[in-house]
Amino acid sequence: MSSPMSGSPFDPWLTADPEVRSLLAAEVDRQSTTLQLIASENFTSTAVLAATGSVLTNKYAEGYPGRRYYGGNQVIDEVEDLARDRLKALFGAEHANVQPHAGSNANLAAYQALLQPGDTVLAMRLDHGGHLTHGSPASITSKVWNFVSYGVSAATDDPDKPGEIIDFDQVADLARTHRPKLIVAGSTAYSRIIDPLPFREIADSVDAKFLYDAAHPAGLIAGGVHPSPVGVADVVTFTTHKTLRGPRGGAIVCASEYAKAIDGAIFPGLQGGPLENVIAAKAVAFAEAARPEFAAYSAQVVANAKALAASVAAEGVRLVSGGTENHQVLCDLRSFDAELTGKEAQEVLDRAGITCNRNTIPDDPRSPFITSGLRLGTAALTTTGMGPAEMARIGALLGRTLRERADEAAVASIRAEVRELCAGFPPYPDLAGA
Repeated sequence: MSSPMSGSPFDPWLTADPEVRSLLAAEVDRQSTTLQLIASENFTSTAVLAATGSVLTNKYAEGYPGRRYYGGNQVIDEVEDLARDRLKALFGAEHANVQPHAGSNANLAAYQALLQPGDTVLAMRLDHGGHLTHGSPASITSKVWNFVSYGVSAATDDPDKPGEIIDFDQVADLARTHRPKLIVAGSTAYSRIIDPLPFREIADSVDAKFLYDAAHPAGLIAGGVHPSPVGVADVVTFTTHKTLRGPRGGAIVCASEYAKAIDGAIFPGLQGGPLENVIAAKAVAFAEAARPEFAAYSAQVVANAKALAASVAAEGVRLVSGGTENHQVLCDLRSFDAELTGKEAQEVLDRAGITCNRNTIPDDPRSPFITSGLRLGTAALTTTGMGPAEMARIGALLGRTLRERADEAAVASIRAEVRELCAGFPPYPDLAGA
């Protein structure tokens, strides 16, 4: 698949600030010469970059189209309406809010719209794959609402039933016991499809609302390779910068009956002026995601994840849940080397030019800062045009790096191989050597 990056006149080198210009050049070099395997990252099109860096950054636009608190928003209203209309069409939604600055803001606003302080919420455990905003003690969400956590089933030795998938019997039991006002589906580190229908059935059985956090699979949903929660969940939140391949930010779609509450929770409930330059970039990304080639891209993301998972497993790394159905590959390093931590693995892989993040595994005996696992993702490298053959090579490079981690000369040699591999798949060909 060809990269969508080329052919744009956008040039980030127009800055006259020599220090910033130098840092931009260094980051373009880093992104272009290392393997980007962080599951929450992607490469946007240059059209998205251009909109993000446009003159729309100059405009204050508190409120919503037709209801602003500042003058001069005639064009801004058209920009935001365009983004909302494109998002509704992309997901078949009744209402859209494109103002959330981030996915965390989107989740917080959804809670604010659907709940009263102190209400009980049922959501996924952080150490089993959930997100901080799903009730982590470190998040403000746990200080305002009462979170009860569900998790995944135990791991097994049966390759046909590996376990570590969402335990819907547990979800149903907890729902009956605690009678939550809201049930949350979605994750930040879970390599399987999260079917919205069982959650809807459980929510209905206890008269709870249903929120689907689609931060990670939003692009896969748009591309038709993951079931859509839109029309099943009451509210769907997501980020626009992961598999959806847009600018950094968040968005919400919901049934029309929740439109007023959602909009009020974002502004004035949580945020002030929206970032209209980013909203314009979201509009660009929504249009890109509606094209047939994005469906092909999404399918390739999943195929690449499967190829990467097979390659990593061949190196002796245990795959959490036994494999993947989305863009993520979750690795349990203890089978590879019981002494190797996720922190150490991430750091040596970084030196080898393989960028990923340490991650807890279910019931991890190590702290979230140290961890026993790694999280890998294929969305960004698929954007550059890499396919299964490259994924197989990357898995082998990862295994070599971890085995030879004490040998800096070996790590440097791998870094050179990574640089050579990346040279054939530049994310921004027009910026090379700029």
